[in-house]
Amino acid sequence: MTSHQHSSSVDALRSSWEHALRAAGKRVTKQRLAVLGAAHTHPHGTADELHRAAAQELPELALPTTHGIVNDLTAAGLLRRIDVPHSPCLYETDLGDNHHHAQCVRCGRLEDVACAVGHAPCLTPSDSHGMRILVADVLYRGLCEPCAAEETEPSLTHREKEESLHG
Repeated sequence: MTSHQHSSSVDALRSSWEHALRAAGKRVTKQRLAVLGAAHTHPHGTADELHRAAAQELPELALPTTHGIVNDLTAAGLLRRIDVPHSPCLYETDLGDNHHHAQCVRCGRLEDVACAVGHAPCLTPSDSHGMRILVADVLYRGLCEPCAAEETEPSLTHREKEESLHG
């Protein structure tokens, strides 16, 4: 991708975010756009990670402001919040493709997984209690390849580990 193509794709994204903010009844601010940009370039980031990334563009952006913006953008449907066990909430801008996630239970790595059946909802509950189900969030949990490989290596005793570290 040339720098001109990259620039026009960033401009198109920015324009779509501006339109989406207005459609949600939100003011278009440089802080909101910076957080959306951070979420786009750092998918599955925590609010703190998004703050660090957005602060590259806006050094004056305060962490509490970022947390407020993330909550605001999630409520407005411009960010997707991903709740994973034993981790802070994660955020992404990929909203409309009905994908799921796989998380390594050891290192916490999170990856996108295509929808199991290709349409929403991917799962149908045995009893919907009269609700029209729109979406089912699926989180697969397992071990990523590097973590699984570590588990299959013979484990050293504590003493052997110390001896290998200190020669």
